[in-house]
This record gives sequence, C-alpha cells and structure tokens, in this order.
Amino acid sequence: MDKKKLRAWVGAWPGVVEDLKWKEVTVFSVGGRMFCACRLQGPEPGGLSFRVEDERFLELTERPGFRPAPFLARAHWVNVLQPGRVPAAELQALLRRSYELIRARLSKKLQRELAD
Repeated sequence: MDKKKLRAWVGAWPGVVEDLKWKEVTVFSVGGRMFCACRLQGPEPGGLSFRVEDERFLELTERPGFRPAPFLARAHWVNVLQPGRVPAAELQALLRRSYELIRARLSKKLQRELAD
C-alpha cells in the first residue's frame, strides 16, 4: 500500500490526522484514536491494519490474505499483508467502516465537532 493512495482515500474524512508511530508505521486517527495503520518500512512493508466489526473479525481472518493484526487482534483489528490483492472498492469500504467504528466511540461532543 502506498502512502499517497492511502492518504487520498482517508485523509479528507472529518478529523483525520496522520502521523508516524514506532519509527515505521503511518497511522491515521480520528479524535486521537487510531483507525488505520500502514507499515511502510521494516519487516513486511505494505501491510495495512484496521478495525472491523466484532462479527466480521472471524469472517475476514479466515479469508486468504487477511490475518489478525499483531498486538491489536483482541480489539478486532485485521491485517492485510498485500492490500493490492483486495479489490480497491472493498478495501475503501473496510477503511471507511473502521473510521466509523472508531468515531462512534468518541464523546458526543467531539462527534458533533467532526460532523461532515
């Protein structure tokens, strides 16, 4: 996954902030909470991790190319090692849903401030 494409997909959503964590992972957050992480360097570059609904976690992790996200699986995050193999429309929808799940857990006041 290239950072420019990922930024184009998620960067315009209300309240999205991009930063670098752990020296090699680009993270996109809303209201200070991560909803998407992409490793651009180091081991397994290009991998993309994001939050999914509890009900979809098992479904997605049983699909080829998806796995539980290291360190975040207990919070129902999945990891896609080769995002280019997932249809772009599906991947965009999964990222948007991750954003919505995280945004829904923000305070009502912050959610109102981020109204689209």
